[in-house]
Amino acid sequence: MAKKSWIERDARKRRTVEKYAELRKELKAKKDYASLTQLPRDASPTRLVNRCRATGRRRGYMRRFKLSRITFRELASSGMIPGVTKSSW
Repeated sequence: MAKKSWIERDARKRRTVEKYAELRKELKAKKDYASLTQLPRDASPTRLVNRCRATGRRRGYMRRFKLSRITFRELASSGMIPGVTKSSW
């Protein structure tokens, strides 16, 4: 499980991106890059990191399920994810 501080930091970044999204869009349309640099760093969506919804882990993230590979495997093996079965051949 990721540290609570990392999870909270990610949530704060997501709120900041959402807050400044409209303003960033307007400044980019005007090509006003000087004003764009005055915005907080965390207002840029490229600074966001995908994290597992269950554990907060950022590595081995599966976009389709929004889970890390470890959590996905545990849930899939126990039959908690609909439509996912263990393959065998």
